[in-house]
Amino acid sequence: MLKKIFYTRKIMVPIFIVIIVGLTLVALVPMFYSIFTGPGVTTEPINAEKTKPASTEVDGNWEVVAGNANNSTSVGFTFAEILPAEQTVTSGSTTDVTGQAEISDQTIESALITVTMDGLTTDKKVRDENMKTKLFETSEFPESTFELTEPVDISAVPEDGSLADVELTGDLTIKGETKSVTETFQVARDGETILLGGNIPINRLDFNVITPDMIAAKIDEEGTVDIRLTMKKIDN
Repeated sequence: MLKKIFYTRKIMVPIFIVIIVGLTLVALVPMFYSIFTGPGVTTEPINAEKTKPASTEVDGNWEVVAGNANNSTSVGFTFAEILPAEQTVTSGSTTDVTGQAEISDQTIESALITVTMDGLTTDKKVRDENMKTKLFETSEFPESTFELTEPVDISAVPEDGSLADVELTGDLTIKGETKSVTETFQVARDGETILLGGNIPINRLDFNVITPDMIAAKIDEEGTVDIRLTMKKIDN
């Protein structure tokens, strides 16, 4: 009889352990969901509602500046997060962006934009840390760049502050991997500044951005690099 009771207890203890572990995981999933998911911080398109007519010649040397509240300089990313029951979209961005462009005869002859990757932020501190250390490995790859590789005619961009579409071709470098990209951007001449914004579709695997195993979500391979720049003439 004692042997039977002891044997039954030996069976029940592992069962209770499995139940406790299972209940713990059920309780933790919402916590991990809240830590790793959420809409994030988005780089918005150009806001042309309050742009002003151009007040300076377009030819010259330009540099990226912070911009104003309507069109602050920002570069980031947007990816879908694939969850067991739904799909959400998450973005991250940074205002830590520098760059220069040379315009001659209303043609952008050269341009280089540099993003400090450690400045990227979403709306979750834990996710920010994972993004920097595991996804983009910012200690090893501190910067991402976009360098124009073909001249761009911007003579069709209106002087009244309204938007125009311009096709840009350049080299996009993330985590040391460089890919040639061609995409349509929006451009506006706003007072003493030039505004440029757009989204470059990418596959993160092309840039060796590999996601770690996560409990709550997996990141889609396809996403976008989101860009909004305010540039001001250096030699005004």
